[in-house]
Amino acid sequence: MKIGLISDTHSFLDPKVFDYFQHCDEIWHAGDIGESEVINQLENFKPVRAVYGNIDAPEIRQKYPENQRFVCENSDIWITHIGGYPPRYNPKVLKLLKDNPPNIFICGHSHILRVMPDQQFGNFIYMNPGAAGQEGFHSIRTILRFDLENKKISNLEAIELGKRGR
Repeated sequence: MKIGLISDTHSFLDPKVFDYFQHCDEIWHAGDIGESEVINQLENFKPVRAVYGNIDAPEIRQKYPENQRFVCENSDIWITHIGGYPPRYNPKVLKLLKDNPPNIFICGHSHILRVMPDQQFGNFIYMNPGAAGQEGFHSIRTILRFDLENKKISNLEAIELGKRGR
């Protein structure tokens, strides 16, 4: 399964995303989608799993949950927008991570691209694709792309979309 991971679009969807995610089976969006048009374009392109973020309007919040927990390629996946990062997790997720850690924990919100192991609560992989939109303090817009097969991540790529324009 080839996954395209994106977050913090803030109502801006770079057309290059469609090229980079062309061969992906699914797109996962870790919140702060912004305008509904962004998620509609992604849904018309590929199957999407998403969560809402703190800037998302009621129509996004009605369509997507705050947390997505699912199994893909025998991996327990948890996507949330505001989760923190190892070892500084959001208190809302800390107990759940400790009691029932996923194989892959995906967050957005920070606008900082990070992929790292967390050995504190079960040796899972933490992923944050950074921010793909124009809003925020980040200087480079980023996304992630990877293969997931039988609990193994391979061909992980951090992709730079270009400088933030605003």
